Amino acid sequence: MTEKFAVIGHPVAHSQSPALHQAFAAQHSIELDYSLIDCAPAQFDSTVMQFFATGGRGLNVTLPHKAAAFLLAHQVGMRARLANAANTLYYSGEVLLGDNTDGTGLVRDLVGNLQLDLRDSHIVIIGAGGAARGIAAPLLGLWPARLTIANRTVERAVALAENLSGLGNVHARALDHLQDERCDVVINATAASLSGQIPVLNLDVSGAIAYDIVYATRPTLFMDWADQHGAAASHDGWGMLVEQAAESFYLWHQVWPDTRPMIDDRKAYAR
Repeated sequence: MTEKFAVIGHPVAHSQSPALHQAFAAQHSIELDYSLIDCAPAQFDSTVMQFFATGGRGLNVTLPHKAAAFLLAHQVGMRARLANAANTLYYSGEVLLGDNTDGTGLVRDLVGNLQLDLRDSHIVIIGAGGAARGIAAPLLGLWPARLTIANRTVERAVALAENLSGLGNVHARALDHLQDERCDVVINATAASLSGQIPVLNLDVSGAIAYDIVYATRPTLFMDWADQHGAAASHDGWGMLVEQAAESFYLWHQVWPDTRPMIDDRKAYAR
């Protein structure tokens, strides 16, 4: 029987999720129909419930609906709770479950695909919104010496740092008060690259790894900035996208897909 899945967002036409999940399903001879649902925020709850009422099995949730998905779920996992956001919805019996696979996807890309050892490193996250909340706790699980959260509105960075204080050594900074801090890894968790601008960063990235969670067909503005300021390497978020999708696939089907084909031959799956 063909099972029904989808990604819901606004906009959503750019999403690579259908190609990834169809490829994962083919590896395990699973028949599925994976569609795109463009839904304005005001219709999110009713659209989700209609999807499941008509036989839907699982939803990936992208911008701007992750906070709404967290609130709609009957139960949420610890990853979603720490992020206050859910990017995966599915039913278990009569219970709508919410989870967040973003941080797991990032960690798997950094450690598994890029072969980085972040123990005792200094990681800087640019941004303190939903994306930053989704990745911060999993990054602390890699035992960095320090995690700095830098945001234009420092109060949001402080709030996130306080929420995570029991998980590791976390600090908050205003973007314009980084004071040329030295870091080993800097992660852009904002959507600034998509809008054609990046914030002014007083950050020493010489020899560091730069990572933009946005995926693109060419280097993002943030990656260009990092390269121009001496970063050892810069990466976009394609690997994170693939690995978080694989985690969602596992939650729905209880089998692990092989992500290596997507990582090795990106052009075959990315538009």
